[in-house]
Amino acid sequence: MQYSEIRFSGLGGQGIILTGYITGKAATIFDNLHATFVQSYGPESRGGACSAQLIVSDKEVDYPLITKPDILIVMSQEAYYKYAKELKPNGIMLVEEDMVKLENARTDVKILKIPASKLAEKLGKRMVANIVMLGFFTAQAKTVSVKAMQEAIKDSVPHGTEELNLKAFQLGYDYKPS
Repeated sequence: MQYSEIRFSGLGGQGIILTGYITGKAATIFDNLHATFVQSYGPESRGGACSAQLIVSDKEVDYPLITKPDILIVMSQEAYYKYAKELKPNGIMLVEEDMVKLENARTDVKILKIPASKLAEKLGKRMVANIVMLGFFTAQAKTVSVKAMQEAIKDSVPHGTEELNLKAFQLGYDYKPS
């Protein structure tokens, strides 16, 4: 059985909610899986903590909230402090290495780092760092298919930015952590 609890986390304005939405759409519409999606953000929409939690399963999901994520995507220091302890032992933590310093890093989880913001800057748009991270997540977690994620990206980003976002996705997907 496939069942994954996933938390995307960072700051408002980083596109965290969008990454969760795209992943849920990819899973349900394009991969024919089941998913739940819950978003959370503080009262300050930009710069405050936010997260998107997702459950992806090949069976119906009875309870929409995650209890212990299998995969944690961290794009800000605040998110690291807030959510790193919740990750399931032997889980996967994907970290935006330029935004997060791993203090007292857990040794019971797999930690993979990517310079998502720097890679996005190579495309001329730092704002697609979330999509770079989405590509990295797709390659590392193997929860949703590449084709489904690409279709969901094309279907979810603003008209006229599809090519840029697909390039950002591919940069993250092709990135090999050291």
